[in-house]
Amino acid sequence: MNALKSGLAATLLFLSPLTQAGELQAQLTSFFAQRLAGVSDEVVVNIRTPQNMLPACDQPALSVVGSAKLWGNVNVVANCAGVKRFLQVNVQATGNYVVAAQSVARGSTLQPDSVTLKRGRLDQLPPRTMLDINQAQDAISLRDLVPGQPIQLSMLRQAWRVKAGQRVQVVASGDGFSVNGEGQALDNAAVAQNARVRMSSGQIVSGTVNTDGNILINL
Repeated sequence: MNALKSGLAATLLFLSPLTQAGELQAQLTSFFAQRLAGVSDEVVVNIRTPQNMLPACDQPALSVVGSAKLWGNVNVVANCAGVKRFLQVNVQATGNYVVAAQSVARGSTLQPDSVTLKRGRLDQLPPRTMLDINQAQDAISLRDLVPGQPIQLSMLRQAWRVKAGQRVQVVASGDGFSVNGEGQALDNAAVAQNARVRMSSGQIVSGTVNTDGNILINL
């Protein structure tokens, strides 16, 4: 009987760390699934930190170090009542990303049928792969693209809404007032980008390009 009790106790001691690791893995999976909602609908987390370095409490407060990426190899802080443990985890995330649907020549404007969505492992894609297909609308390709190629943000630029030398309207607004003026754009710029403008007085100002091609300045 004593031998049976000793064996049972040993088994429980052996299973306890495994159970703790399993519960922590489930918590980490839920943690990353919430943060990747709308991007990935399938998240798998593997803990790389040894069991003896795992947090001691059942429900640690989890956070990601800095502004780190949310898939691939990620460092996570697990806080148990002020006692922090730094965990190394591997996050596998599956979702949709943008690929070329046909060959696209460098300098071409992308059309709706130029790109499509493909489902796969986001953590295995090149850096800054495009996830939102709307970002490709009317964009200019900076390189030749081949069908099935993942589209990285660095491969495209947005079409210029304002071009250098163009006459533009400048709208400066503040608390309860708005002033309009005209000037000459000094830069090429897409919507939501900054552009410099030389006003008729010779003064150079900088503002954000809106969808109408006006330069907005907040004072």
